[in-house]
Amino acid sequence: MNLVSNPYELCAGVPPVEIFRRLRTEAGLSDKSPQAVALALPNTWYGVLVRHEGEIIGMGRVIGDGGTAFQITDICVHPAHQGRGLGKRIMAALTEELERRAPATAYVSLIADGPARFLYEKFGFADVAAHDSVGMYRMMRGTQE
Repeated sequence: MNLVSNPYELCAGVPPVEIFRRLRTEAGLSDKSPQAVALALPNTWYGVLVRHEGEIIGMGRVIGDGGTAFQITDICVHPAHQGRGLGKRIMAALTEELERRAPATAYVSLIADGPARFLYEKFGFADVAAHDSVGMYRMMRGTQE
């Protein structure tokens, strides 16, 4: 019997723009412009927040077209709260929602940074190179913000 309550609350949603940006940079991910984030967040297919004492300390999102293609993105946990299984809880919530609502023929992708690949493998993700495909990306480097 666990007599200690879990101090972390996981709920559906997306953070405000500034919290999104702060969480990403504190967790070692790249910053995004406020304008880009303001455009992106309302287009989230499903998002998860982790709160500790009311403060948002973790997040993750699924983006996509709602039918054929989805991408898991923006998974991060504030460094002071890492190592407590919160990334695993975020991934579990996102994959459960995908399994519940996404069509069986949908393609779900993500880009794993460093050792995060080991977490994603636990949720059934595999290197695309193993399937005669290569994951590719392009960063936009315009002057627009």
